[in-house]
Amino acid sequence: MADYKPEMEDVEIKVDPKQTPVRIDKFLLDKLADVSRTRIQNAIKEGAVLVDNKQVKSNYKINPGEVISFSIPRRHDKNDRAQAEDIPLDIIYEDEDVMIINKPAGLVMHPGVGNWTGTLVNGLMHYLGDTDIPVKEGEFYDRPGLVHRIDKDTSGLIVVAKSNLAMDSLSQQFFDHTIKRKYKALIWGALDEATGTVDNYIGRNPANRLVNMVFPEENLGKRAITHWKVLEDLYYVSLVECQLETGRTHQIRVHMKHLGHPLFSDAKYDGDQIRKGTVFTKYKQFVQNCFKIMPRQALHAYALGFEHPRTGKEIYFEQELPADFAECMEKWRNYVSYRKELI
Repeated sequence: MADYKPEMEDVEIKVDPKQTPVRIDKFLLDKLADVSRTRIQNAIKEGAVLVDNKQVKSNYKINPGEVISFSIPRRHDKNDRAQAEDIPLDIIYEDEDVMIINKPAGLVMHPGVGNWTGTLVNGLMHYLGDTDIPVKEGEFYDRPGLVHRIDKDTSGLIVVAKSNLAMDSLSQQFFDHTIKRKYKALIWGALDEATGTVDNYIGRNPANRLVNMVFPEENLGKRAITHWKVLEDLYYVSLVECQLETGRTHQIRVHMKHLGHPLFSDAKYDGDQIRKGTVFTKYKQFVQNCFKIMPRQALHAYALGFEHPRTGKEIYFEQELPADFAECMEKWRNYVSYRKELI
């Protein structure tokens, strides 16, 4: 199947000489009645919005006489959805309102830049056929059934809404932070305490907009809260449980790096290099072998619980570690056990 790319439209707006200073995202939202705030802000974040041919941020205040120019995907109608593709789905549970899917690492959630096909949404369109799936507006495509997402290279549980009742209920539960989401993460080193909470603000790194970072001030990011506890201390690495209260992009990955313990094998957040251990060649070879076994961040969404939209009853699901994560853990356990025997 040929890669799909959305039709683009070029927009150029000259700011009125009498215009008072206002944030550019608000200005564009007022000017472009048929374009959502999400699409505008995403375009700005991606550097697609220029003011006098220079990139700006969402909080940039425009000045009289400036020229704003950008290209943005042309808004699609309700019938313009992702193409159905026969992609295997590991369905843990399904009823008339919801589906629980165990997403493998490597599967992108929905179409977007660089991944127009081969996503979870494409698979859902094939599996559900002509079912009238509720949609959530997205940047390029509407997102049938999706009320949340996990990173491409994170594995684990996702809930899909099959009815409007479920979409409304689950969206509200996520907004109210009542959804129970627990992850297992393998991090470098050992934390000082058995449990803890990270509560700060996360936003895009101005030096590298592909990653996020912690900011000390609210106006530079969005509040992010992660509760963690140590499940297994292996000295060189630790298995921790992270429970999300908020759901910011890369939240666990950013918070663990902020604590000085990036996720094992996380290339974006400096976890793909040795952060604790000896300088001996055999140890380096052992770690490199572990990286080969698990060439992605060691993060798995293992538990998901929420109030069922129709029955009102609490339902809860858990999913064991996938094969690559489990094998990596076993390698570390054996290594640590062997080292203890030598002491």
